[in-house]
Amino acid sequence: MFLKNCLRIFSSARIRFLLNNNVKASTFVNYKSVASLSTSKLALESEKVKVTFVLNDGKRLETVANVGDTLLDVVVNNDLNIEGFGACEGTVTCSTCHVILKPEDFERLPEEASDEERDMLDLAYSLTETSRLGCQITLTKELDGLEVKVPETINDARS
Repeated sequence: MFLKNCLRIFSSARIRFLLNNNVKASTFVNYKSVASLSTSKLALESEKVKVTFVLNDGKRLETVANVGDTLLDVVVNNDLNIEGFGACEGTVTCSTCHVILKPEDFERLPEEASDEERDMLDLAYSLTETSRLGCQITLTKELDGLEVKVPETINDARS
């Protein structure tokens, strides 16, 4: 968990810096390779919340996640089969982790979307007033029971 949190902090701001300064992608740590690592007993005892992903065909993927994880972490850590979800691995350079929240859940989010996230959302298909990028929603205890809809199609803004 410690390594995953460090990587999350590193990935958003510092990777943008590295990309803007033409650092080769091969120097980056693969986010998925450390996503399931745990370095302490505390990770096993962390608070859990229930999250449900509702796919366009109506299929519901219910899972349990750690407080402090993003929705992207939840998909990766639980090996959820959501095709194309999180293609940029949380670097806010695509819109493949676009999710739609219920208005009451949207209001419960602890943070508003950043300008960078809004820019990526502008490129997402099926955008709504309650759309967010899953890589930018960090789970809190108050978000227990969160249900998010995954749009029918994704748009990888990198292509």
